[in-house]
Amino acid sequence: MPAPRRHVPMLNYIWSGLIIGSLLFALTVDTQELVENRFRNETALPVALDFPDGYAPDARRQPVEIRIDSATYRDVYGVNAAPDPVYAGTLVQTQEGRKVEFDPDADLPEPLATIQSFHATDDNPALRGALQGTSRTTAGVGRTETALQFEPVRFRKLNDIAQAALNFAETAASLALSLIGVLGLMLGLVKIGEEAGLIESLTGIVQPILSPLFPNVPDDHPALANISLNLLANVFGLGNAATPLGIKAMEDLQELNPSDEKASDDMVMLLALNTSSVQLVPPSLLVAIMGLQINQLFFSITLATLCSTVAGILGTLALHRLPYFRATAPHRTADAEDPDE
Repeated sequence: MPAPRRHVPMLNYIWSGLIIGSLLFALTVDTQELVENRFRNETALPVALDFPDGYAPDARRQPVEIRIDSATYRDVYGVNAAPDPVYAGTLVQTQEGRKVEFDPDADLPEPLATIQSFHATDDNPALRGALQGTSRTTAGVGRTETALQFEPVRFRKLNDIAQAALNFAETAASLALSLIGVLGLMLGLVKIGEEAGLIESLTGIVQPILSPLFPNVPDDHPALANISLNLLANVFGLGNAATPLGIKAMEDLQELNPSDEKASDDMVMLLALNTSSVQLVPPSLLVAIMGLQINQLFFSITLATLCSTVAGILGTLALHRLPYFRATAPHRTADAEDPDE
C-alpha cells in the first residue's frame, strides 16, 4: 500500500492567507501615503506663538499659545479640516534644540492627529514639532512668527502590525510562564492519583456517562478520567486547573487517534465540552470584578452554560453524521484502509 499523502491542514492556509493579506494591505496603504506625501514629512507648518509672560531665552519650559491659520493649514496638508484658532502648548528648550509640545488633550484635526498617535509614547503622548527660525525670537517678545517641523511618518500600518505582533508575543510568553506552575501541580496530582488507583476508580464511575460521547475510547482507559477531571474543573470555575487537565486528556485521546494530522471525533467532542462546559461556580476573574454581586448572576450563568453544553454536544454529534466529516474522520478512514477489517 502506498504511503498516505500528507495534507497541510486548511487552517494553515487560512492563517497564512490572513498574514500575507494583512501585510500586503499595510504595504499598499503605506506606499500610497508615501507617494502622496500625505503627512508632508519634509514641510514645516507655519504658526504663530504667543508668549503670555514674554519669551524667556533661559527658561527650559514655558507656556505658549499656538495659533494656526486655517487657510495655511489647508494649503499645506491639502485637507478640508480646519484647526482651532488657538492651541495651548509648551515651548521646551534643550541643548538638542527647541520644540513645541501641544497639550496632550488637544483636539487636533487630521493629519496632525495621526502624526501625534504615531509618535506618542507612554511618557509623552503630546504632539511635538521642532521650532524653525528661532534666531528671530528675542527676549520679552509677546509673539513670534515661526514654523513647526514634525517628525516624519513612514510605514505606519506595517509598524502597527509589528507592534501588535510584539505585544501578543509578550502576552503569550507571560501566559505560558504563568501556567507552568499550575501545569506542574495538576499533572503531579494526576500522577499521584494514577499511582494510588484513584484515576482507575474515577474511570469506572464516569464511564457510563462519558462512553456514549466518546465511543472510540476503550473501557477503563485513563482518558475518560482525565476528561472528567477537566470537565469538573470547568464546572467549579477552576480555569487554570482545567487547562493542564484538558491538555493531558487531549494527549490521551491523541494516543488513540490513528491520524497525526486530523482531530478524531473524540477530540472534537472534548473541545466542544471544554469550551461550552456547565459552570456551577462563576469564574474567579468574574468574582474578582463583581464581588458579591455575582450571586445575582448564578442562575443565569448556570442556565446559559447548560444550554451551551447541550448545544455543543448536539452540534458535534450532528457534524459527525454529515457525509463529508464521516468520510474524513480518522477512525473511519483507518478502518476502511485496514485490510484485516
